[in-house]
Amino acid sequence: MEAFATKAEEPPSPLEPETNYGVSARASLQEIRSRTLKHGDTFGVFDHNGDIALTASDAEGLFHRDTRHLSRLSLLVNGARPLLLSSTLRDDNTTLTCDLTNPDIFDDAEHLKLEHDLVHLRRSRFLWEGACYERLAVRNFSSDTVTITIDLSFRTDFADLFEVRGTRRTRWGRHHPPEVEKTSVSLSYTGLDGLTRRTHLTFSPQPETLTSNTAHFVLDLKPGETQSIFLTIACLGTEQDRREPEHFFTAIRQARRSLRRSSSRAAAINTSNEVFNESLRRSVSDLYMLVTDTPEGPYPYAGVPWFSTVFGRDALITAFETLWLDPEIAHGVLHHLAANQARDLDPAADAEPGKILHEVRYGEMAELGEVPFRRYYGSVDSTPLFVMLAGAYFERTGNTGAARTLWPHVEAALQWIEIYGDRDGDGYVEYGRKTEHGLANQGWKDSHDSIFHSDGTLAAGPIALCEVQAYVYGAWIAARTLAGVLGLDEQAEACDKKAAGLFERFNRDFFDDSLGTYVLALDGTKMPCRVVSSNAGHALWTGIASPDNARSVANTLMSRRAFSGWGVRTIAAGESRYNPMSYHNGSVWPHDNALIAAGLSRYGFKQEASRILEGLFAASAYIDLRRLPELFCGFSRLRSQGPTFYPVACMPQAWAAGAPLYALQACLGLRFDIGSGHILFDRPLLPRFLDTVKLRRLKLADREVDVALHRSRQTVVVEVERREGDLELVTIT
Repeated sequence: MEAFATKAEEPPSPLEPETNYGVSARASLQEIRSRTLKHGDTFGVFDHNGDIALTASDAEGLFHRDTRHLSRLSLLVNGARPLLLSSTLRDDNTTLTCDLTNPDIFDDAEHLKLEHDLVHLRRSRFLWEGACYERLAVRNFSSDTVTITIDLSFRTDFADLFEVRGTRRTRWGRHHPPEVEKTSVSLSYTGLDGLTRRTHLTFSPQPETLTSNTAHFVLDLKPGETQSIFLTIACLGTEQDRREPEHFFTAIRQARRSLRRSSSRAAAINTSNEVFNESLRRSVSDLYMLVTDTPEGPYPYAGVPWFSTVFGRDALITAFETLWLDPEIAHGVLHHLAANQARDLDPAADAEPGKILHEVRYGEMAELGEVPFRRYYGSVDSTPLFVMLAGAYFERTGNTGAARTLWPHVEAALQWIEIYGDRDGDGYVEYGRKTEHGLANQGWKDSHDSIFHSDGTLAAGPIALCEVQAYVYGAWIAARTLAGVLGLDEQAEACDKKAAGLFERFNRDFFDDSLGTYVLALDGTKMPCRVVSSNAGHALWTGIASPDNARSVANTLMSRRAFSGWGVRTIAAGESRYNPMSYHNGSVWPHDNALIAAGLSRYGFKQEASRILEGLFAASAYIDLRRLPELFCGFSRLRSQGPTFYPVACMPQAWAAGAPLYALQACLGLRFDIGSGHILFDRPLLPRFLDTVKLRRLKLADREVDVALHRSRQTVVVEVERREGDLELVTIT
């Protein structure tokens, strides 16, 4: 979109059926090795220089509530792009720091005017309350006074995030003429949805000249002198967004204090392996950067750049992964999803009474219905996962008040499972979109080709996924616990019977002896999709797998066909649609592997769980910032080589960040018994790369403990280093 262009304001034409809402792979995020910042509903993707480059991936930009508020930002020194020295994120992810220097600069006669490496430029940038703050500190290391020019060029296209992702549009709203003052520029756009979105840039000191797209500064620097330029970019939309940005130093103090307060809730982990410590620190920092405060509590947005918003499934699984570390995240997720639980039938949103949210979007395309995700309920697994998490949260915290508050929402979710989820009354939960514009596949593997038969034929719905039945089983078990706590004995007994019935049916209908594992799904005719997939590992996670089948499933998951060395593949090598470079048909997803590791540990397969943790850790050691991506390719692990990256994987991604934390818990066998006041380590095992793990501020209600686990020959010794309150540690050997 060109600035100030006026486009037709007629309503957009309907989407074509079978619209694919996947991310277009026009450029690789790995190629640009981007730097990411996020706070609340705002995130930024920048290159290593801190620019939003002129010729780079469309993923770059400053985004707010699903709209790109800045599409270009470039820094020039005397008309030349500065040289990169280093680019790093602060350990807590609050600040991006880019160290730059001048290249050789020549005058018009091609005489050397300024030798390289004499002027140092440090860009310090962070996000806070809907604004991007930057300080550019320029220091002269020459023995002479130098005069340099600084140009900050900028542009905005106000593109919708789905347009950036690759969804095509034919009509747009209207770009307004820029408003240029002495120290500020305001750019604005009124969309076809009638909403006006604005980007307001403020500069200090006053530039030498300021136009609608460039701020020009002239700096006279004495030897050793430093001068600073401040830039604030405010993303303004609805009236509640219109707050005056703070001063740079005031805002950065508030940002750091806020993040420190939230992350201090978490237990601290330190191990004998410093590289693993770096990976864990990055995971925790990523999680708390992605956590957004909602009226109901902290809520982890799914990932940057494509999924920085409320997702039901992603947040529920992230809350499971971090429940041992910080139960407050689960509290926020449960209450926010309860507040947004569907009450009515709405086919366009795939909403049915009791169903739990899939996704929320705020951009122009969602407001217009060009994409169906304004408030969308098209996931089959969020609802049983919600009930599972409600039960797990109570078992972790003993919070009966929360259990009582959530119980009506749990009941509504259970009614959805039985009334709307089980479409044909066979006792299994199936999915099928209500309109041709909804998601075709509604499990976590939601690519259009991710559910198929052994010959590669795509499964026709309604489809009953393997892992969804496992979640429904977990939901009935969790509901039994909650009903018992609330004194609802008849309901608890009914939930127990439904869980037992599902256990028997599932192990009869889904287990395939010749595959040695559970089938991927049953299609609309109840024909099994006889495919070896990672989905079967989720049956171990919830406990629906019979003991007789669990060993076979574990062996299949850890076979060379399924386990790449980095993790379990979504689809085993040799299956008809296997492709290690695909999104869901052969790739490795950290969160998927963390759930599998927890399932393996549940059935006593600790060595197998530790192999998964070792694979994830080894992968992180090869990745920039030790940051696990959303997924990576499923190629087999080779000696002295890192994993193969997926081109448009989100980094950071909440459930990927939580994966090593959950896998570590699985290896340690860490559980909590709120009733007896015990913290349990059930047959703990330390992976080969760890000799010691120390957990500080491990909480049980209002009590806490510091624990050290040490390898001692073939066993693990657990020691209490500090204790507050009446709390006991129990080690099961």
